[in-house]
Amino acid sequence: MAKKISAEANAINWFEIPVTNFVRAKKFYETILEIELTTMEMMGMKMAMFPYEGANGKVGGALVKSEMHKPGATGALIYLNANPDLDLVFNRIEKAGGKTSMPKTLIDENSGYMAFFTDTEGNRVGLHSNK
Repeated sequence: MAKKISAEANAINWFEIPVTNFVRAKKFYETILEIELTTMEMMGMKMAMFPYEGANGKVGGALVKSEMHKPGATGALIYLNANPDLDLVFNRIEKAGGKTSMPKTLIDENSGYMAFFTDTEGNRVGLHSNK
């Protein structure tokens, strides 16, 4: 019998953000999140990996350019971690070439805040922070 996913497990274990202009997208995310993405090629895909430790059970992801990855404003929506305060990330989006679409909005006192933006590739992305 297959083991069920427990409530303690992450519902998501990997994400990919489709890009068409790899250099522009990488610079955009590095600028707004103030991080460095690691570039690699795998299975015919060009990838820029978000920082993470693979064996610790936390969610990882990458920007991906390939024939099967097409940017878009509809479909699945991911929320990037913008702690400690998403205003710090949100305020860099338009300067880096993206477009803000929903300002910092309180979800509730226990859940924190959210906001939406469109990246340089046309993807709709969410931000989440506790403050």
